Amino acid sequence: MKPRRIAILGSGIMGASCALFLARRGVAVDLFDMAAQPFSGASRWNEGKIHLGFIYNADPTLMTAKKVIPGGLLFKPIVEDLLSCSLGSVITSQDDLYLCHSRSVVKPDAMQEYFSRVAGLVRQNPDARRYLADVSQCAPARLSSSGLGTITDSPDIVAGFRIPERSVSTLWIADRFVGALQAEPAIRLLAEQRILAARPCSEGCFDGPWHVRSSTGDFGPYDYVINALWQGRLAVDQSIGMKPSGIWSHRYRQSIFLRTRKEVDLPCVLVATGPYGDIKNYNRRDFYLSWYPEGLRIDSSAIEPPDPARLDPEAVQRKCDVIFDRLEAFIPMARALRENIESLSLEGGWVFAAGQGALSDPASTLHRRKDFGLFRRGRYLSIDTGKYSTAPWLAKALVEEIIDGVS
Repeated sequence: MKPRRIAILGSGIMGASCALFLARRGVAVDLFDMAAQPFSGASRWNEGKIHLGFIYNADPTLMTAKKVIPGGLLFKPIVEDLLSCSLGSVITSQDDLYLCHSRSVVKPDAMQEYFSRVAGLVRQNPDARRYLADVSQCAPARLSSSGLGTITDSPDIVAGFRIPERSVSTLWIADRFVGALQAEPAIRLLAEQRILAARPCSEGCFDGPWHVRSSTGDFGPYDYVINALWQGRLAVDQSIGMKPSGIWSHRYRQSIFLRTRKEVDLPCVLVATGPYGDIKNYNRRDFYLSWYPEGLRIDSSAIEPPDPARLDPEAVQRKCDVIFDRLEAFIPMARALRENIESLSLEGGWVFAAGQGALSDPASTLHRRKDFGLFRRGRYLSIDTGKYSTAPWLAKALVEEIIDGVS
């Protein structure tokens, strides 16, 4: 029987995509979030890299790449369908440059071999033309010594590669998702609701209707509950007896979101692979800058991680200065960004990963991110989004399973 009413916990890109897909199939949705507005966390404040697996070069099994490639290739058509608009104007215009650090957990030749293998997987996929750019003939290229020298003069950078990955402006996409949610009459937005628990209406009957308990009271009944939270997902799972297995980490990360007074011609660059950082150039005026060690505020394996302390303006400035300094040491042309600031903010959110460890450690399971997807108990569905880039693809598959019985 077609569900009539579903609760979705979390209004980031996963929860919002599920809500829109369900509403357009005639299902009433209650969309809960702890924040005052949807898309207030990591789904708004991230670099927008639409992954094809190249960053996971410390996973030579290719299992992570194989897991993320299908969702990355279909991100654009799925999101354009959900938002009824083109993403063309907010896609980075050039391939990424990966700079191999001398202390990278992967050496340059191994990195080059890995990139070649992943590109082969991408080319073989029937959706390769549907990515943010046509990657049906993609071929990563190692930079010559002179080409590398135009990007960096740092002795710590030992190789560079041009990689066929692109990114999108997550701020632009977030605003349009919020508009789509607000315009959909079948979706009720329930803001400032900290979810405490879920429970079946009849004790032990997991295939029947469900209730949700939040900081303001009980809601329901619902035909299904979809737990699409990042922070707090495991705690709600635990409330119904779903004990987490394996290992995990909740990380609260912040990065710089910058607009310049004038256009700055700067490539999208990532220092790889380990605890480094990157620059995204969306349109020559809007930029993203990260330096992983400085931006990582909390790294917790607790079921319920602690809330981050609020930074005062001086602490924010210090963090921004460190991020600029670290990036400029490897990419001198990035100094033009600090010299032409029109507006700047240090923003971020929670990221969940089925992995742990320091990125400087080759054995860290954060370098292998294949263990994400759907977990269920009757009509309670808990979903680990994995990556921003895979969320719409996973949401589409989940809704098809609920409505059409497609598995």
